[in-house]
Amino acid sequence: MEGEIKAVAKELDHHLYAWSITEGLVDTADGSAHEGQDPQEMLLKVLELPENIVVLLRDFHLFLDSPNPVLIRTLKDVLRAAKTKGKVLIALVCRLVLPPEIERDFMVLEFALPDKDALGMVLDNIAESGAKAKPKGEKRDLLLDSASGLTTIEAENAFALSLVESGELTPSIVAREKAQAVKKNGLLELCPTGRSLDDIGGLDLLKNWLIQRKDAFGHKAREYGLPNPKGLLIIGIPGTGKSLTAKSTASVFQRPLLKLDAGRLFGGLVGQSERNLRNVIQTAEAIAPSVLWVDEVEKGFSGAKSSGVSDGGTASRVFGTFVSWMQERTASVFVVATANDVTQLPPEFLRRGRFDEIFFVDIPNREEREAIWRIQIAKYGREPGKFDIGQLAKITDGLTGAEIEQAFIDALYAAFSTTKEPTDLTISMVIEDLVPLSKLMNEQIAALRKWAKGRARPATTPEAEKTGRRVAVA
Repeated sequence: MEGEIKAVAKELDHHLYAWSITEGLVDTADGSAHEGQDPQEMLLKVLELPENIVVLLRDFHLFLDSPNPVLIRTLKDVLRAAKTKGKVLIALVCRLVLPPEIERDFMVLEFALPDKDALGMVLDNIAESGAKAKPKGEKRDLLLDSASGLTTIEAENAFALSLVESGELTPSIVAREKAQAVKKNGLLELCPTGRSLDDIGGLDLLKNWLIQRKDAFGHKAREYGLPNPKGLLIIGIPGTGKSLTAKSTASVFQRPLLKLDAGRLFGGLVGQSERNLRNVIQTAEAIAPSVLWVDEVEKGFSGAKSSGVSDGGTASRVFGTFVSWMQERTASVFVVATANDVTQLPPEFLRRGRFDEIFFVDIPNREEREAIWRIQIAKYGREPGKFDIGQLAKITDGLTGAEIEQAFIDALYAAFSTTKEPTDLTISMVIEDLVPLSKLMNEQIAALRKWAKGRARPATTPEAEKTGRRVAVA
């Protein structure tokens, strides 16, 4: 930011001064320092400086959090006098802090995270300093994609670390460092995208929908006239594969996956929640094209209806900002939201335009349970062919995918304790003692199915439709 301000000041033929509490007021042309480490002394010193100048105030927001009335009055007087002398004061801050007394005296300019052109300059400088050839072609694109969403300093550190660790500029190391940087604020998490649609048993309609849109983010799609896909809302009871689908979506689209826990947005300080959401949106758009996964979205926004009474309207404002961004965003950020209890979601969140589609994920049918058993048995290093998959699917009627996985894990523990391999009998004994979620939440599941009928697309082809298709073929 300082570099941009210096370039603008030079273009306008304005002399540039910079102030910090450690160095005082410094003439950037010759490095000479003036008195005025104290902010109030500095402001009075500005009045003595010549006309047509720019004064850069570093970290000035720290003096505006709990402002001194004398400092505020002095600042207002200096701003009024500066307007007639061609003197411009620029407060360089990392967060917006403006007391009501001066908020109309400042214009707020938000400096976005660096784009790929700016990151490319950092990349070239690091390559030259490390006596390496400037990366070109696909490798350069991968490095810049891996660094998207970082500040120039963070990108410089990531590129330099890559040179130190591997002796070359490696996209995977830069991506790893970006994941660490994204975690710093505790709002977003950059998740690995190792999952694929093959890890999901069933959900054929949902899979086909995703595959149909896998190339919709590219240049060819824009030339064709396709708008950017907006997102997907997946509703269903816990353990039916919603989270796994969100992770697989990023793999299908070949985009980075950002995970947002909506509950973390809300902070105790005034304005903190809204600022947290702005940071999330800014990061997601900087990393775009990307997939933003909002897990258990109903827990984060369920209080929006009553927030005027419970929290002064904070939840309502945050929710309103989020849905407005979902509707109006132009950046290529595909939102995947998962929800267990749709009744807690505000109606405006579900209307068309927020999401491209709403899918309902039900308890797996027999065909899906067979696929899940094969996936889980192979996942833990066993051969599915050694088990009676059809019988296992039959006796696990009503179980979710997560319950099937846990049943096989329990069978592994039981077999390990007897130094044997798990068998169909071992698994059957474990399942006998299992009370499935479909029994514990029978009423809730029935209500969810009733709501989804006509309001959401099924993630799996209905049995009646499959039967009809088989008759037609015969």
